[in-house]
Amino acid sequence: MDLEVKGIAASPTSQAQPFSGRKKLLQEQDITPENLPAPTSKYKLKYQQYETEMKEGYKQYSQRNAEKTKSKIMQQSPRNKIDDKCVQGEEALIDTLTTLDRKALLQQGYAEIPYNAQRSTRRSDAEIVAAERKKQTVAEQVITDHLSRNGRDACRELIGFFFIHDQSLTIYEYRQFGKNRTNVLPFIQKNIYSHQCGRRKGKQYQLGDFYVGGNLTFLSSDHPRLPESIKENKLLILRITNIDQIALYSLKTDSVEHEDDITSQEANDRLVLEAVQDVLKEQLLKRGVRILTGLGKYLKQLDKEGTGLLDKAAVKQALQEFHLQVSEDALESAWQVLEGHAGGKADYGEFTRAVIGEMNEYRKSFVRKAFMKLDFNKTGCVPLTDIRKCYCAKKHPQVISGHSTEEEIKLSFLETLKGACSKSDEVSYGEFEDYYEGLSIGIVNDEDFVNIVRTPWGI
Repeated sequence: MDLEVKGIAASPTSQAQPFSGRKKLLQEQDITPENLPAPTSKYKLKYQQYETEMKEGYKQYSQRNAEKTKSKIMQQSPRNKIDDKCVQGEEALIDTLTTLDRKALLQQGYAEIPYNAQRSTRRSDAEIVAAERKKQTVAEQVITDHLSRNGRDACRELIGFFFIHDQSLTIYEYRQFGKNRTNVLPFIQKNIYSHQCGRRKGKQYQLGDFYVGGNLTFLSSDHPRLPESIKENKLLILRITNIDQIALYSLKTDSVEHEDDITSQEANDRLVLEAVQDVLKEQLLKRGVRILTGLGKYLKQLDKEGTGLLDKAAVKQALQEFHLQVSEDALESAWQVLEGHAGGKADYGEFTRAVIGEMNEYRKSFVRKAFMKLDFNKTGCVPLTDIRKCYCAKKHPQVISGHSTEEEIKLSFLETLKGACSKSDEVSYGEFEDYYEGLSIGIVNDEDFVNIVRTPWGI
């Protein structure tokens, strides 16, 4: 075990000195004996030879170091040329950035903070142990789901079981009562269920439908015990955010599932959507926060009935409003994949996430942690005053270097986040996620993104 010493306290009467490996019994002093005779010419000559040799040796050492440095520079020069090309490309993009884009990009500065892997491992281990104690070990397929992004429903903690012998499933919700009491309540009754939208509509759920990032769909009318806020929507969509991979592998080894035509159709659907994503992500680079938050807000305004559904003309209008260029053929292909409702309408939230792409579940888990820390009352909405109090810019590199103050970084964040809010004084979970969804587009490394979320919120 390595022991890391964070600080050393100095006594009031002396200044602390670095430890060099062995204690000195006496303080260093220039002690000169009395009546010391002058050195002879022989020793003077030896000293001059020694001095000359030392100078020559240091000169050779310096030359060798200079040659090594030069060779490294030569090796790095091709990469520098590539970087120069990238910089030229970025310069053209910078011309299109607005003030809000630049303020949003300030959040990427947290990615420059060195990632402490040891600290992360200790935290992850503690979280795993806590989760295991809470949920215990289960023999069947286990899934943890979160609901749609509407209000507090997005942060419900669910756990589900899929029973391979009869293809049935059930889902429970963890509910906190007081500080130390947690109950598990039925959320979806045990039964055999089928897909309610997409290529597999009407087909029973089977083992291959359970994977991280997959959606489970249910008709709200089939579950009268659901909260009223959920029953307002015809379709209940649950996202699988975690899964017992050991149990899944064991069950897949023992069972055999036959591929059908739907599997190849779904593969083609993914290719269609990925092609559109590639086109749009190029346009969203460095502008993701402003465009995604504004797009979500604009689509809500177009949804006059509040059903979460829009027709193709309205979605096309929204894309044009934010200068997102997609060919007519590509848009038509994507619409055919995602249109799942009568009257030629589609869930515009699902459509946006499908054609633009979304964060992986690892990144989303930290966004949820940050929001749940802010949402003291578990209402699904957080007042901007609470966000202002909790956001800490002390560790931002520009604050540390002195180029910006904490207040400047905080105000930049609040200004860009406020642009996502449909209400002037609060932010919902969906709006909070949209903000980080846009920021995520420009961050390649998962741990860099985690640093961006973890550092200002202290999670």
